[in-house]
Formats: sequence, structure tokens, C-alpha cells
Amino acid sequence: MRLNILAFAAGVLLLQWQAELPPWGLWGFIGVLGWLPAWRWPGHGSRVLAAVACLLVGFSFACWRADVRLADALPMALEGQDIELVGVVASLPQDFSHGTRFEFAVEKPLTVTNGIPQRIMLSWYRERAKSALDLPPEKRVIKPGERWQMTVRLKRPHGNANPHGFDYEAWLFERNIRATGYVRPNPTQLLDEMVWTPGNMVERIRYQIRERLLAVLPAEQYPLTGILVALAIGDQKSVNGDLWTTFNRTSTTHLFSVSGTHITMVAALLAGLVGWAWRRVPALALRLPAQRAALIAGCLTAFGYVFLAGFGVPAQRTLYMLLVAALAMSAGRILAPSRTLSLALLVVLLIDPWAVLSAGFWLSFGAVGALLFVASALTGESQGWRQRLHAWGGLQWTASLASLPVLLLIFQQFSLVSPLANALAIPVISLIVTPLSLLAALIPWWPVLWLAHTILGWLMVFLEWCALFPVWQTPAAPLWSALLAALGVTILLLPRGMVGKGLGLVMLLSIIFWPAQRPAAGTAQITVLDVGQGLAAVIQTQTHTLIYDPGPLYSAESDAGQRVVVPYLRALGVNRLDMLMVTHRDSDHAGGLASVQAAIAVDEVRSSLVEIPGSRCEAGQRWTWDGVDFEVIHPATKAYERARKANPLSCVLMVDADGRRMLLTSDIEAESEREILQRYAGKLAADVLLVPHHGSRTSSTPEFIAAVGANAAVIPVGYRNRFGHPKAAVVERYEAAQIPVWRNDRDGAVMIALAAEGVEISAWRQQKRRYWMAQE
Repeated sequence: MRLNILAFAAGVLLLQWQAELPPWGLWGFIGVLGWLPAWRWPGHGSRVLAAVACLLVGFSFACWRADVRLADALPMALEGQDIELVGVVASLPQDFSHGTRFEFAVEKPLTVTNGIPQRIMLSWYRERAKSALDLPPEKRVIKPGERWQMTVRLKRPHGNANPHGFDYEAWLFERNIRATGYVRPNPTQLLDEMVWTPGNMVERIRYQIRERLLAVLPAEQYPLTGILVALAIGDQKSVNGDLWTTFNRTSTTHLFSVSGTHITMVAALLAGLVGWAWRRVPALALRLPAQRAALIAGCLTAFGYVFLAGFGVPAQRTLYMLLVAALAMSAGRILAPSRTLSLALLVVLLIDPWAVLSAGFWLSFGAVGALLFVASALTGESQGWRQRLHAWGGLQWTASLASLPVLLLIFQQFSLVSPLANALAIPVISLIVTPLSLLAALIPWWPVLWLAHTILGWLMVFLEWCALFPVWQTPAAPLWSALLAALGVTILLLPRGMVGKGLGLVMLLSIIFWPAQRPAAGTAQITVLDVGQGLAAVIQTQTHTLIYDPGPLYSAESDAGQRVVVPYLRALGVNRLDMLMVTHRDSDHAGGLASVQAAIAVDEVRSSLVEIPGSRCEAGQRWTWDGVDFEVIHPATKAYERARKANPLSCVLMVDADGRRMLLTSDIEAESEREILQRYAGKLAADVLLVPHHGSRTSSTPEFIAAVGANAAVIPVGYRNRFGHPKAAVVERYEAAQIPVWRNDRDGAVMIALAAEGVEISAWRQQKRRYWMAQE
């Protein structure tokens, strides 16, 4: 059974690597045909045949589920159109700097007949919520379960596509959110204060608990209240963003949401209380054994807590394991822990085949599997305090070691003090803070919350001290290295005295010390990252790295530096920048500056901004790194004296690798283009051109395009941006000059390799295409 379930899971995972959906019926039919003889003639050979059949069935099942979900799509013709809808707020609203964001279950489109997905995500910006201002004060906040009639503008799911970056489209797809958009300022109408369905009731309860906890301990005065909210209802977005840095550096992130440990603890506590009380009422004990009553109470408690927590993958896994174990105990059977874990895995994938896309899925099942593997060896050992302390330390070491391959593969970093931090944090959070948070959710009494907040504050002092220790960072390693490391971890966790543990250590070292991949001497690698409507480019030579703009500011809470640039640099193995060039003041270019400077050491900052410490970029500046020549060709000194806008001061950079050149132009406009043509007449030829000002009509004059004579053009532009970039007339100019155009909104990150042998250009969406990705 376990082998077949693992094969089914492998089939589900295999589907998630496909660029297009294959015909699911054919593969399912072949799988069933392969399983029949394995069932009819059992034997060693039939086990292999059965596993292959289960793999094909898993592949076909996931393909069928994906096909159904993809069918619920927004037609391209409806993108950007005003559409009037009636629907229900279906999730906890999340406030951000300019408004609130929530999931919306569409019940009926009023201005179109069909084509609107069943579930969408909407942003309601405060300046646009005109009709909401006419409501009573208590109704000026969106609440789960409310039915609204509103006008919206939608677009198909689309996210930034970058190497080693977060796949927002996959995240939306897993949650069955098939369109995103925003509420238009047209009058909106609240139709019903509550639509009574089980899902809406759960979300309304979660909302009320969050509001009560925040009202008792305001986040402005008690900065850790958001953690208590997260532990009670699984709302991680309530946690202050700065705290996640501490959690990441100590590998304690898993503790500050509803995890399997918390669910098991709460279920065991309630089951124990019910069993104790049940035995003391003879009438109840005669009707139903106390053990079975305790099992039912524990399962119901776990079920309720999981739904209250938002039904995340770790919570699902724990719930299904508890249910399987409870059913086995009720039937008088004892299941091996590995069978329980396998059945939980099967149930998770049957309900949510896209769970395999989540890092939490692999961390959760991997850590629990390793703990069960090691715990079996500890059974029967002495229970003195020294032995218990030794066992506790061994389990912490096991969990940390088991998570190492996944953490380095996905996040490229690992906390060296993780075992120490978790050894204290796990009992404090699971046995003290979480029970107090749940008690406060039921009885929002100030002393209970204050006590939980105080204890949590003491723990944070310890974790902040742990966060001062270095974090091991390594460049992104290939998948085979992580699989080899996982095998090495398995060998290292074998019982004491087993031979071959040195081999396991060697296997693990491959991912820990994976070398950074750098361009050869005399060549340059330039990546124009997909940061939406803005610009961020990374230029690498053999031993040097330069950032040409750190990207846009998205909101008061996030920017491209934090979400795109820094993770990309970490994946490259870059821990120091030789130069950070901020071309001009506009927030779509300079918005990520603070995040980049906070995360990574910068040797030199060069910009056209007088308020930024560093040197000024001026035409004529030249330097050479590893045989690659760099030259700033704009702005000239006089431009600083007369410029009143930021765009004419944009730093323009020419990169020359043994005669292969790329011209990066930022946001220069037509006047700046003419000045450059006058100063560098006959010297502007380049193989690749970063299109000025995102393809605005104020730039890319025919004379400039002809003078550069590029063989390819790259437009840094956001999907369906509000400026309408790039303008159709500008794109037509490049097409008329027979210059192929690459675009971030269509192609994702664009990678350009400059070398004497030639220029190679590739796009991330083409290299790593997945079936759920938007097709332009």
C-alpha cells in the first residue's frame, strides 16, 4: 500500500512539471489496464507493475482536476472591462496600505452572460470606495459572508516570472482563484449582511475572533498581538512583517501559524478532558466507552481547529493522520506510523493535488516522516530525565536535518541555530502560548491575552539573540543535488552502529557547498527581471555584480527589492554588490533601494539622486571588470543644471563584452535621445537595446532606434499596466526595423548572455513553462 501511494504521489508531482496538459483519459486508461493484471496475479513483479499503474493513475487524476480548473477561466475579451457582479466575500479581508483585499465568490454576473470565474480576488482601494462612505460606521469594513453588488475590472491570473522566484500564478491556481482585479468607484450596494453557508460561517467566526483579539490588545501598543491571532486562526498576514526576518533566521517560521504540533496538542488536551469526565458519569460510560468518546472529541476538536485555521497543508496532514489513527483504534487495529502517514498523504493529494507545489508540503511530510523513522528507534529506552533530554535533543536534530535539503533547494538558506531555537520555542509556543491564544479566542479577557503576549515577548528576546548568529546561504542547487542530499539524510538517520554514515554525509555536502555559477572571463550575463511596471536588471561578470535599478515600490509593505531582487541574488550566491546604480528618482525604478541595501552589502552606489549617499553618474565614466567594459553615456554634467524632471537624468549604461554590446536606457525621453546622438554619433551601435521608458510614446525615436541598430529589444513592462505601455506605435517602430521584441509581461525575466561568440537571449516563461501559466 505504501509503495502504491508514493507512486500515486509521484504521478501527481509529475503532472505539475508539464508545460501543457496531456489527455488525461488515455493515461488513466493505461494505468487501470496495468493495475488489473497486478491485482489478478500477485507477486514480486506485479508490485512493480502496480506501482507504475498507480503512478499513471495519479498523473491522470491530477490532469483531470487541472483540466476542470483551467476550464473556469476569464475570457481575454473581458479583461479590463467594467463588469457588474453579485457575489459574497469568501475570505478574511486583508488590509494593505491603500485598501483591502479579499476573495469573492461570484454568484451572478449582471452585465455579461457568462465567462466569469466562480472565485476571484479583488482589491478595494480606499479612494475608490465612495459608496462605502455612505454606510454606517460599523459597515465601512468588508466582512466575510456579506453579499455585495459591485462593478469590477478583472484580469487573468498573472504574476512575476523570475528564476527561483515565488510563483504567484501557481499560488492562485492552487486556491482556485481564476481572476484578479479591483472594485471600480461606481456605486456599490450591500445586499445581505450574511449569507449563511458553512464556509461563510467559518470565515465570519475567524474574522470576529481576529477583531476581538486586536481590540483587546491593539497592535499599535502590543506589537506581538498579530502572532497570537495567527496561532488562534492561522492568519499569518496579521503578523508584523519585520518579525518574519527573525523567524526565518532562526527557522521557527512553522511555529507562528497553526501547525501540526498545535493541532495535536489541542486535540489531545480536549480528548483527555472528555475521557476523564466521561469515566465519572456511569450512564455515559455504559452507552459509549470513554476511550471512544475521547477519540470522537479529539477528532472533532482537530477538525474544528483546522477549519478555523484556514485548512493549510500542515494542518490538513495532521488532521488526516489523526483521523486515520482514530479510525484504526476504533476498529481495534494498530497501524504502523508509516501507513498512517501514507494514508494522510493520499487524502491530502485527493483533495488538493496542487499541495505538492507548496514548500510547506515537503517540509511537513519530510519532517514528520523523519521523526517517525527516528522515534521508532527510541521506543523502549529509559525514561529518566537525562534520557528524555537526550531524546528531545535528538528529535530537534532530526527535524533540522530532515528539512535541510528542502530549505536549501527552495530558499537557499538555513539557520545554524535552528535546533537551539526550536528546542525552546516549540514547548513554549505549543504548551503555553497557543493554549492561551485559543482560550482568549473563546474568552477575550485581557489578562489571558496579556499573559500570552508577555511570555511571547520573553521568547522573542531569545529568538532575536539567536537571529544574530550567521545563516548558512548557498547558491541555488539543481534538483538532483537535493534528492542526493535527502538520501544522505536518510542514511545519517539510520540507527547507531550502522555502517555507511560517512557516505550519507558526503551526499549531504553536495547541496551545502554547491558552487556559484558565474560567467566566464570577458563575458557578461544580464538579467532583466520581471518586476511588473518598473525596472530591475542584474549584470554579472566573472567576479563582479551590478544592479541597474532595484525595482518598483509596490506598497508600503513590499517592494521589488524585497520580493524579487534579493531572492534572485541569494539564488545566484551573491552576498556583496560591487555597484548599485539607481538611474533616477521614480519609484518604479528606485522603490526597492532600501530593501536591497538592508539585505546585502553594497560597495558603491551610483545614481542621479542627490539625496542618496554615493557618487553621481555622469557621461564619460568608464571602468572594466573581468574584461568587460562599462561606460555611462548619460546624463552629461549640464543635464543636472537644467533638468526639472527625473526622466532626463536617467543613467544610461553601455555594457561591452568583447565587442558584443547592450545599451540600458532606463527612462530617457526623446530630448535625451537627441543629446546622446549628438555626443556619441556613430558610437551607439549595440546588439541589444533596453527600450527607453517602457515603450512610452515620449521615447524610442526612429533616429535613436536606427543609430543603435540593435538585433533585439527588451521592454521592461508590467502586465496590463495602467499607463498602457508599451504603446502600439512604438512597438510598430521596432517591428518595422525588423528588431525582435522581448517583453517582461509576456516572457517573464529576460536573460542576455554577451560573449565574443555571439549573443544569446532566453526568457524564463519559455524555459520553465507550466500548464497553469498565463498565455498571452
